[in-house]
Amino acid sequence: QLVESGGGLVQAGGSLRLSCAASGRTFASYAMGWFRQAPGKEREFVAAISWSGGYTIFADSVKGRFTISRDNAKYTVYLQMNSLQPEDTAVYSCAADRRPFGGLGVRPDEYEYWGQGTQVTVSS
Repeated sequence: QLVESGGGLVQAGGSLRLSCAASGRTFASYAMGWFRQAPGKEREFVAAISWSGGYTIFADSVKGRFTISRDNAKYTVYLQMNSLQPEDTAVYSCAADRRPFGGLGVRPDEYEYWGQGTQVTVSS
């Protein structure tokens, strides 16, 4: 089970930190990803982090503004979002990789478990 938190309403240029708390599986063995979906648009990859936390990848649209991290002792992955823009408005969801000790996926079908999502709204 994955539960996101930390979403909300923020002005352009502001920051938010999303959290994704995991339970019910060997969290530390799986890569984790963040995706987002805006109204009327397809789900979009945002960022992913390896099971060890040593490797990360980001979508070009968020590179340099967002960071992803994880605390395996707390079964939690984070998405720090800085310099937010109205186009970042979406429902953000975390997801767990299908394979233990797998690589970093950018496609939704590479992830097996999904949270319900948390709304992020950026006003101009």
